[in-house]
Amino acid sequence: MMSDVWTIRRILTWTTGHFEKRGVDAPRLTTEILLAHVLKTGRVRLYVDLDRPLSKDELAAFKALIERRMAGEPTNYLTGTKEFYNRPFKVDARVLIPRPETELLVEAVLHSVPRDAPSRVLDVCTGSGCIAISVAAERPQATVLATDLSKDACALAHENAQALGVAERVSVLEGDLFAPLPPGETFRVVVSNPPYIDSGDIAGLSAEVRREPRLALDGGPDGLTALRRVIQGARRVLEPGGLLALEMGETQGSAVLELLRAAGYVDARVEKDLERRERMAFGTQPAA
Repeated sequence: MMSDVWTIRRILTWTTGHFEKRGVDAPRLTTEILLAHVLKTGRVRLYVDLDRPLSKDELAAFKALIERRMAGEPTNYLTGTKEFYNRPFKVDARVLIPRPETELLVEAVLHSVPRDAPSRVLDVCTGSGCIAISVAAERPQATVLATDLSKDACALAHENAQALGVAERVSVLEGDLFAPLPPGETFRVVVSNPPYIDSGDIAGLSAEVRREPRLALDGGPDGLTALRRVIQGARRVLEPGGLLALEMGETQGSAVLELLRAAGYVDARVEKDLERRERMAFGTQPAA
């Protein structure tokens, strides 16, 4: 791959074919993302400059990314960024890579957070901070508190809040779920994308997903350990009429709905993602 002249056109074709043979997801898109990252340009620009040759340094950098991708390292860890709710978030091996379906959870939260009045939102298991930061960016009068058990995740969430201009309204606290909260704090919305994969299923995940932090994936023997605790704990901190919004596994709808009802939430419901899989659950704190 390092001999002859390698233009953008040639390297796009070769790498896409190489990824296809090796079973890499979205081989063409992955190739474009990695090459655009090396060339410090946009994917569209690649097609404007198809006949542009790569320098030896650019080829070497691109080859290194190919090797790392083939070894199972996620594309977004290689580029260090992931777009979420139209904003670029820094991501690396400290945090779960934000998924598109989580944007639907943000949408649901925004419907319960007023545009023109102050409100308080709690994001439990914040990871990269993508939910907390997106809510704060979309609702300039909202104050968001985010918690995570991982010190490294908290550090990255704080970096993202600073980079995206909401650090004054997004506080990131290290600790187990609700434990870091100051006494007496209450919230209009509690939102969480907790770990919800069965412990026994972790080994069967793709190599790329297994590179993500196990702490952010492992939901215990039935995948519901963290969800149970969030559902119970949110009752203590939600305002009357406040919303609990959760992401969950696609087979967990009935179990989570039962947990919400047993905990005393009203209007408990499950909603589907764009692929018609049960992905979100909601419950409302009873009125005082």
